[in-house]
Amino acid sequence: MKLVIENLTKTYKNGVKAIDDLSIEIGTGMFGLLGPNGAGKSSLMRTIATLQSPDSGSITFGDINVLEDNMSLRKVLGYLPQSFGVYPKMSAEDLLDYFATLKGISNTSERKAIVKEVLEITNLYDVRNKYVAGYSGGMKQRFGIAQLLLNNPKLIIVDEPTAGLDPAERHRFLNVLREVGTNTTVIFSTHIVDDVKELCNEMAILNGGKILKHTTPLEATQEIAGTIWTKIVSRDELEEAEKVFNILSSNYNQDDTLNIRVHASEKPGEDFEQGTPQLDDVYFIALKQDEPVIA
Repeated sequence: MKLVIENLTKTYKNGVKAIDDLSIEIGTGMFGLLGPNGAGKSSLMRTIATLQSPDSGSITFGDINVLEDNMSLRKVLGYLPQSFGVYPKMSAEDLLDYFATLKGISNTSERKAIVKEVLEITNLYDVRNKYVAGYSGGMKQRFGIAQLLLNNPKLIIVDEPTAGLDPAERHRFLNVLREVGTNTTVIFSTHIVDDVKELCNEMAILNGGKILKHTTPLEATQEIAGTIWTKIVSRDELEEAEKVFNILSSNYNQDDTLNIRVHASEKPGEDFEQGTPQLDDVYFIALKQDEPVIA
């Protein structure tokens, strides 16, 4: 099933245009929505999930008109927001059983089977009797995946799910998401480029409520081949380099020098070396090109 968004616009009462005439099509598989904080990612996710209404535009998922038939979309939707609360003194198993009841699974044995299945998928079965409130950040996020899988969703939305997770927890979480995302449309919203690089077969870069680029991670890096250049500079040289070159990023070396990455169609100087394009470069180029020109 395909998610089709056309000319979607949302402006809040404070005048912030969170979604700006946005159009995009998203098919089956893992789709990464990449953008900085404040880019409009959560606003878009909430609108697709029918938690808020846009000012104008349309959203369809398969034959469901999302804006006119919220309930049909919610029946096939799994949603994991940026943060969610849990009951303080309920085990994972009991809480999932409760959520399954809310989702309309009234048969006790059927409910027990689906709860067991989602606990196993998310590697939480061994801790099913522990209070969810006492889970680590990564375990809570995996519990979030477990609850959204209860209704066998066709569309899954996860909003900034790895923010704040340690590397091991993030790795476990991404593995779970990779497993569930094979036959489903999964929209993965994040500001972490590595998440998209590791997980997604298609991606878009969002800023200011607009899609700046819609591509695949592989195509995106191939597109900038031959335009990335690197050079080592001292701290004192960095400020001058920023005035002269289109610097995408700079990273400190152990000797307190910096390795700068520059975007240019031709070699910017004799002491530059050609760099291997990375998805981070694609992201920074898109954001730089979207910056307003100061006269």
